[in-house]
Amino acid sequence: METDAGTGTDAVRDRTSGEAVARAVTDVLQPRNVLLAGMTGIGVAAAGDWTGILWGLLGAVCAGLVPAAFIEWERRRGTWGDRHVVDRRQRAPIFLVILGSVGTGAALMTAGGAPRGVLLAMLALWAMTVVLLAVNTVWKISVDAAVASAVVAMLAAVHAPWWIAGYALVAAVCWSRVALAYHSVAQTLAGAALGAATAAVLVLA
Repeated sequence: METDAGTGTDAVRDRTSGEAVARAVTDVLQPRNVLLAGMTGIGVAAAGDWTGILWGLLGAVCAGLVPAAFIEWERRRGTWGDRHVVDRRQRAPIFLVILGSVGTGAALMTAGGAPRGVLLAMLALWAMTVVLLAVNTVWKISVDAAVASAVVAMLAAVHAPWWIAGYALVAAVCWSRVALAYHSVAQTLAGAALGAATAAVLVLA
């Protein structure tokens, strides 16, 4: 009996520990943070000098920070529990904010003569969001996986193929979303596949 009790306690401890790791991964690699790092890297590659940092930061603000601020504002108002917005039916306003913010960012980049590569990255993210919104009407596809995958794929397209190694982080994001029961394996894989497809805009344009 003591052995069984101990085993049960160990199982609970392991499960709790695993959930803590998954939560840390999903928080660190959330879209806001991934876009902040990724768009800055894309901007530098597109411009070829330090000015690309500014264009990349503009992209990160519009694609990542503004939507994150909107989610936090609504959370404080009690619209939903946290940034994960687990109820698919509540997500449409978030996608609309993303579309408006990314579209505004792309317009500012066009008016300001931003490097072509970073502008294409913004357009790719805008198109990806349209697909996410459409799919979300019937199925809860993973946005976190899509964003992480898109950023890694676009970095590989504008820098060097070895950036594909970043898919180890994408796999970690997918694992964390499943471990926390926010998504199924299929939903994270679908998000990652959609994100990878965005790189086609940079490769083929």
